[in-house]
Amino acid sequence: RRSRAFAPTDHPARPDADGKKSSNKVILIASLSATTCLILLVCLVMALKFHRQIRSMSFVSNIMDKNIKADNANVEKLLKKYGSLAPRRYRYSELKKITSNFKQKLGEGGYGAVFLGTLGDRRAVAVKFLHHSRPNGEDFLNEVISIGRTSHVNIVTLLGFCLEGSKRALVYEHMPNGSLDRYIYSSPASKPESPVTRLEWETLQEIAAGVARGLEYLHEGCNTRIIHFDVKPHNVLLDEAFRPKVADFGMAKLCDPMESILSMADARGTVGFIAPEVFSRGFGVVSAKSDVYSYGMLLLEMVGGRSNVKAYAAAKETDMFFPLWIYDHLLGDGGVLVARQEGGGDAEEETIARKMALVGLWCIQTVPANRPSMAKVLEMLERSIDELAMPPRPYHPSSPSNSPSLSHSLPSSYPSSASGFTQGSRSFTTESTK
Repeated sequence: RRSRAFAPTDHPARPDADGKKSSNKVILIASLSATTCLILLVCLVMALKFHRQIRSMSFVSNIMDKNIKADNANVEKLLKKYGSLAPRRYRYSELKKITSNFKQKLGEGGYGAVFLGTLGDRRAVAVKFLHHSRPNGEDFLNEVISIGRTSHVNIVTLLGFCLEGSKRALVYEHMPNGSLDRYIYSSPASKPESPVTRLEWETLQEIAAGVARGLEYLHEGCNTRIIHFDVKPHNVLLDEAFRPKVADFGMAKLCDPMESILSMADARGTVGFIAPEVFSRGFGVVSAKSDVYSYGMLLLEMVGGRSNVKAYAAAKETDMFFPLWIYDHLLGDGGVLVARQEGGGDAEEETIARKMALVGLWCIQTVPANRPSMAKVLEMLERSIDELAMPPRPYHPSSPSNSPSLSHSLPSSYPSSASGFTQGSRSFTTESTK
């Protein structure tokens, strides 16, 4: 019999296996292609977005450059108009040299930074660089033009300015004792490493009179009346002999001396020192009396030795408006000096404090017509306390019973003439407080 031999046989690849491999390759290639396209698309979108951002930044930068150029052109035009009245103009490179490349910073705020400098004649100066400026360079112009037109012992002297592209700076005489706020809001023990000199009440009274003389000059002594609009302790600088000088005219307004009413489109000033009529015309018209209100608050700050802004914040807890607190202490047996020093003060100091408080309370009357002028304030400060009339209790919304009539008719307790601040049935004497 013949046997069958079985030899191994090479079987050909199955068609379905080859198709599967080919399909996997197609899927892989398609996936890679899709991923690559997606990455390219994302990159393209990001590139377009980045390009738009660059264009947008460039556009904004161009607008800012145009605004700066327009503001500078406006400033240049007005500076030419005032001609020789404008102070000296410095180049930015000169200011870098004057300040030793901005070596010593004296202070900084929302307005900018102030650096100590030295002129060629060895005079010390304070150079203020403005970070931000109002449209049309209004605050810069206010300081350059308004202070440039003044010459008074109680007004800070502007020695020069810089206007170079976006760089704006003002050069003032240096006031070595800084601003008034550090002396009335701080105690010598508050910062042992930099003790603050305690000012005597006679010195505080002289400072109050000096600030009043400076404001009276701005209101009545200049060819152009200047309303400061930001009278506060921080803007009263003290020289080496603690003589005060009114500073920072960034919010000031210039008007004709014949104009008694000022037209304003915006409120300006510092919370706690702004006159009611400045932020609400229902209280009256804006005028030089708005500065009188701020000055009155400054006097009360000097007497109370605390911040009026803090008094607003604490009003909910104490239910007491700061001037009302002063008023009540003025009438009480404890005196007004309990706020400034332990145990109060001697009779002479108490008299000075009471006089400053009385004048301050007259200055913050709600109706502008019922406030004294700065000339009258000076007269009141020079009089004996026995000659001063007691003002009505200050109005505050938290005390509705004290709400005055906001019409311009004068209540019976208000003076009917300028002399009424110092004469009348409510004259203040030391006996009346006992």
